[in-house]
Amino acid sequence: MICWEEFDRSLISYKHSLSGSQYTRISQGGISQVGKISYIQKSCISKTSKLMASASMLFPGARIGVAISGGVDSGVLLKILTLIKKKLPFEIELMALHINPGFDRNNHNHLVSWVKELGVSGYFTVTDFGLMAHSDENRSNSPCFFCAWRRRKKLFELVKEFKLTHLALGHTGDDLVSTFFMNLFYGGRVETMYPKEIFFKGEFYLIRPLLLIEKQKIIKLAKEFDIPVVENPCPSAKDTSRSKVMDFFEQIWSKETRIKKNIFSALYNYILKNPVPDYNSR
Repeated sequence: MICWEEFDRSLISYKHSLSGSQYTRISQGGISQVGKISYIQKSCISKTSKLMASASMLFPGARIGVAISGGVDSGVLLKILTLIKKKLPFEIELMALHINPGFDRNNHNHLVSWVKELGVSGYFTVTDFGLMAHSDENRSNSPCFFCAWRRRKKLFELVKEFKLTHLALGHTGDDLVSTFFMNLFYGGRVETMYPKEIFFKGEFYLIRPLLLIEKQKIIKLAKEFDIPVVENPCPSAKDTSRSKVMDFFEQIWSKETRIKKNIFSALYNYILKNPVPDYNSR
């Protein structure tokens, strides 16, 4: 059994080591003694560590598949996990998982090099999911739903194939908000994302370590970490239900910034007080 007090102490120690020491800087190769860590780096790593500890996401020997799409969210997630891994009081393994939807069969090539530089093992595959989603084969669902469903199914298969214990996704606080309102507006139900969920009667855990961090901070952090970002070639990338929901709320909280903070706080309190839905049947 893992001693969670030891885990918490390790993360607290890590947080203190990021408190602005003039000799600490996080670079692509890890922690080196050559400067100050920025406020945004300290804040995001601290929030991620805190959520991982409070949600009991990890245990000794965990094998974590990190889904990387080529976007800023998943890139920042992988980077932060490599840094946190160095400070844990037990061993875990990380594996990057990339599923190319087929629009550009080579646009993930520089991701391969970056993952190698991080010292993380990886699996990269090219599919036709995106092309199928925009073809006559998909007549009943939106292209986004079709492609996302196929990619998630493939990720679940990879979790089983590589005997992984966790699947980590790069959902942020903005995704927490948009998912809640998408379910409310389009599904007629009150439901959102959770930091940790159990799938298939405990076969693996799905975790979202960045769920407390706003997208705006993730974008800034990606620039500081020099995360390689793949331009999304999907023709539907800017015309999704999620983007429409976020555009709607952007118009509201652009005039009243506290609204976004209040919505996020309310949803965070909601997921803390309400049990995670049972996905054993999935």
